[in-house]
Amino acid sequence: MTTRRTFLATTAGMGVGLALPELLIRDPYRPWQLWSPADIARPVRVRGRVVSAGRAVPGARVTDGRTVVRVDDAGRFDFASTSTQRFLSVCPPAGYELPMAPSGTTRLHTPIGVSNEVSHQFELVARRGDESRHAVLILADNQTENMYEIGRLHNETVPDVLNTRQALGEQPVFGVACGDIMYDDLALYPEYERAVSRMGVPFAQVVGNHDLDQKARTTESSTDTFARHFGPSHYAFDVGAIHYIVLNDVFWYGAGYLGYLTEEQLDWLKADLTFVEPGRMVVVFLHIPLESSQYIRNNEPSPAASSQLTNRDAFYRLLERHKVHVIAGHTHESEHRTHGTVHEHVAGAVCGAWWSGDICFDGTPNGYVVYEAKDEQVTWRYKATGQDASYQMRLYPPGSEPSAPGDLVANVWDWDPSWVVRWFEDGEPRGLMSQRRGFDPRSVKLHSGPNLPERRTWVEPLRTNHLSYAAASPAGRRWRVEARDGVGRIYTAELSRG
Repeated sequence: MTTRRTFLATTAGMGVGLALPELLIRDPYRPWQLWSPADIARPVRVRGRVVSAGRAVPGARVTDGRTVVRVDDAGRFDFASTSTQRFLSVCPPAGYELPMAPSGTTRLHTPIGVSNEVSHQFELVARRGDESRHAVLILADNQTENMYEIGRLHNETVPDVLNTRQALGEQPVFGVACGDIMYDDLALYPEYERAVSRMGVPFAQVVGNHDLDQKARTTESSTDTFARHFGPSHYAFDVGAIHYIVLNDVFWYGAGYLGYLTEEQLDWLKADLTFVEPGRMVVVFLHIPLESSQYIRNNEPSPAASSQLTNRDAFYRLLERHKVHVIAGHTHESEHRTHGTVHEHVAGAVCGAWWSGDICFDGTPNGYVVYEAKDEQVTWRYKATGQDASYQMRLYPPGSEPSAPGDLVANVWDWDPSWVVRWFEDGEPRGLMSQRRGFDPRSVKLHSGPNLPERRTWVEPLRTNHLSYAAASPAGRRWRVEARDGVGRIYTAELSRG
């Protein structure tokens, strides 16, 4: 019996069959070009070893970006992948150096290629000394667009990072570029590589929305240039007691982007976490925040899809058995938020307000974040470029903030609810400062209006949560503010009436 479905299928096949003779006469090779072999997923056998000085590396894992396997006692792995998976990556266990390319970036991967079988041996180097104490340098939004901005990265950021690295002593250090490494001109990636090679520590890379091939038709091909330089856009590694994960939450749909984790990444994350004990500390790096609070501060009903991880509930479910810190960039401001057991850090930008000056539009200085781990305990501190590590706030005298003209104002850019901010007037303690939303007065001065700042006239001040206020006495002449962070470190700043 012929149904409508079989009829359509048959006639469709006949149509192709009738067309083929004419195509063969015109161009005998054309029928084989109706599709690309690269578009067809073929099974690929992936096998090899993970070794260090010729010996197996126990606990090492290997992944093709979807499947994750642990090596056997001899360091061997052998599993089935497909030709659509671009890279084979190793997840070094604790106690081993992060492999580094000559460019200074991490090199955890090798291309899978187009053959039916891939064999590769990953060579790891055992770390000398204890790594239970280590540090991570988070450089979010370098976002260089031209050689002027590249020059500032080399002349301002690199020397500052070198000084920070020296101050951290002998402990192991690695870096993470937390997205928007470039500002659309991906031909400048070698300049970033030159910068991190000077810093002297292995750098992992996160995809940002300005790191995409914007002529790409799909999100799958939007990271082609990124991949040629840095390899896969999601992978993991262990340092000390902490499991580190890099994800790509920038989904390109041809006319723009949104925050979204693909099914492949969620499947991979689930597989990766099966090897991580429940309750263990996990630190995740991605570019677009889980949920920026900008929309709340701007009195908008909901966040834009481009400033949130739209399928974050699936992300939370996968990580609910672990202690989690998520580190993002993207918004060029400093922010801390808590989502259940997840502590989210939004890092201020290396470029500030797109290299228009020396601050972000919330008043946070151009800079980066330094995280230090001791076993599973992590602490952090924002490092303003060109400033001492103790520089953690900026004070403004009464009259600087029009909405509170009699108030002393302190912008404590790395503030979170665990901080305690006290103030003193003319040497006398006056108690706690109050926390509320407002605009950083320096950002208002530098960024307000259609003609400012000169290099990026579209930059405007952004209302922030990390301002502290205190009603100063009209006769007050000198003020001091003490800010104590969540681990007890105290920072001070002083100001006198002009």
